[in-house]
Amino acid sequence: MTALRKENAARRYDTRTTIFSPEGRLYQVEYAMEAISHAGTSLGILATDGILLAAERRNTNKLLDEVFSSEKIYKLNDDMVCSVAGITSDANVLTNELRLIAQRYLLQYGESIPCEQLVSWLCDVKQAYTQYGGKRPFGVSILYMGWDKHYGYQLYQSDPSGNYVLTNAEVEVLIANFEKSEAEAEAAKKQPSKS
Repeated sequence: MTALRKENAARRYDTRTTIFSPEGRLYQVEYAMEAISHAGTSLGILATDGILLAAERRNTNKLLDEVFSSEKIYKLNDDMVCSVAGITSDANVLTNELRLIAQRYLLQYGESIPCEQLVSWLCDVKQAYTQYGGKRPFGVSILYMGWDKHYGYQLYQSDPSGNYVLTNAEVEVLIANFEKSEAEAEAAKKQPSKS
């Protein structure tokens, strides 16, 4: 009976995006992060002379045609591209918003928007969806790749909560993390399921 009460108590905190649990967590943001973990991998590598952006197209439904797959890399303007992981419909909404922000800036100032400014503006929108009732967080994580005349090549990553970070990762660190996650995935497959 105690486990049932705990489950019912937890459900009170996951129905709204504006209610924090006693532990200080927003369950709706955690659910959005979980949706991203089921998506294909997106990878960005920042080098001194450019950026490599790669994305895995994952077809999880055997009934879908192999020819049909959704895009994971989007051109935003002449100087920026992004890669998405998560819910495709949310990604389409956010990439359209990114393009609109970039075009408005170009029309107003006559030059491409600085990378960090574009990322910051979109993350403000994403954060607002975790704050107001009647909305849910976007289930999308985005890698932003860009170049501007002030800072050169830049690689940013954002999550559903609206947090973003400038990535300065080196190739060795990325490879080590990839190998670690592959080893963890293999170990998880070998463990017997709890049924």
